[in-house]
Amino acid sequence: MLFRALHRGTKECDLMIGGFVRRNIAGFSEAELDELERILEMLDVDLTDWLTGRQPVPDAARGPLLDRIIAAADLPGSGLPDHLR
Repeated sequence: MLFRALHRGTKECDLMIGGFVRRNIAGFSEAELDELERILEMLDVDLTDWLTGRQPVPDAARGPLLDRIIAAADLPGSGLPDHLR
């Protein structure tokens, strides 16, 4: 799952989603891992729009983990690799 999160296809998602997952996956619950699997199936174009606030997240896509990823993406330096943060 970590590999898939870090190699999404677009650099923006690689950094925002992959970075979040790399920093937090060790503490994910079973439910969070299930939600991560669902998130990893979503299109990069949609995720990028939601993570950057360009589009609202549809209720059908929303979940606690995605909300955490969106909140983390809103922090300064969220798209930077860990060694540059």
